[in-house]
Amino acid sequence: MTPNALPELTHEELRRYARHLSIPEFGLEAQRKLKAARVLCIGAGGLGSPVAMYLAAAGVGTLGIVDADVVEESNLQRQLLHGTRDLGRAKLDSALDRLHDINPHVQVEGHATRFTSANAQELVSHFDIVIDGTDNFPTRYLSNDICVFLKKPNIYGSILRFEGQCSVFAPHLGAPCYRCMSPHPPKPGLVPSCAEGGVLGVLPGLIGTMQATEAIKLITGIGQPLLGRLLHVDTLNMKFRTFNLRRDPECPVCGDNPTITSLIDYEGFCGMKENRAQDANLQEMTVMELKTLMDDGAVLFLLDVREPFERDIAHIDGSTLIPLGELESRLSELPRDRKLAIHCKLGGRSANAVGMLLNAGFTDVWNVTGGITAWSHEIDPAVPVY
Repeated sequence: MTPNALPELTHEELRRYARHLSIPEFGLEAQRKLKAARVLCIGAGGLGSPVAMYLAAAGVGTLGIVDADVVEESNLQRQLLHGTRDLGRAKLDSALDRLHDINPHVQVEGHATRFTSANAQELVSHFDIVIDGTDNFPTRYLSNDICVFLKKPNIYGSILRFEGQCSVFAPHLGAPCYRCMSPHPPKPGLVPSCAEGGVLGVLPGLIGTMQATEAIKLITGIGQPLLGRLLHVDTLNMKFRTFNLRRDPECPVCGDNPTITSLIDYEGFCGMKENRAQDANLQEMTVMELKTLMDDGAVLFLLDVREPFERDIAHIDGSTLIPLGELESRLSELPRDRKLAIHCKLGGRSANAVGMLLNAGFTDVWNVTGGITAWSHEIDPAVPVY
């Protein structure tokens, strides 16, 4: 867009963005570029909160927000788009209210849906830049591929516990794509989600702010974006490291001879369907069924495969703790003549444990669906939810 075609700023906007306008390297033209820009943020959670808030405050003209979740109490430790009064509301509704309050001059387009292969092209085609604020691998590969196909920069961020990463994937600008860095997704359950592994509350603020910064740099043309570079942050030791990334000439999406030229089944690609098929063969019990067995005095061994710090927070009386990472080396501690009921926080790690034990020759092994969280909600509210 030529300078003459850029939108003008109102007197109110000139006052609002005065600190931008006084930066010699930034100035009026950069602010007008921000007003003309359209940025799509996938997710209104931990990363999406600082991304959307800072881009709105900076004056990005149109923000698109894609999210279909509702606000839960465990979100509030890090997702600053939402507050206590928003509990139970759609995240999109509280995000729209918050962003309008931050900057009424910014247009916010809400999309109350999951980001899927069915709607990705329609959503992304209307925006200049995509910022991925999700925490699952199918959506990361989907957002990468659609951005490669439509030649849109994809600003990546990921967080877990105390560490985070940020980069800009854009083959049309000479940079690699996400597949160049991660050709193959990890096996389901191998990398814990934030719900399973936890995340320091301030970490998404740090990484999300970096993502917003990269978007501003791309829009305005100032500075050196993280094209072909991955920034890794270790907050415990406060170390920042930058790794160079290269385009893979054999990348199936952006390589010299791409083999993936349209959107695919991303859950299948990431092994989610295979994992669910395996889960379908697992024996499962609800927490209500577990409680009935315990009350009836059944010969039962209740195994907790969470981490010790989680057990310190909440536990089910009578359970035995063996963390999932230690389970394979401690199989001798498990009885083979009793029913084994295995639980974790939500049911994912325990399902992996069931599969491990079945492969080791155990037969009467059951996954407790919903884990200790379901136990807290349905059986014993005195057991804390974390």
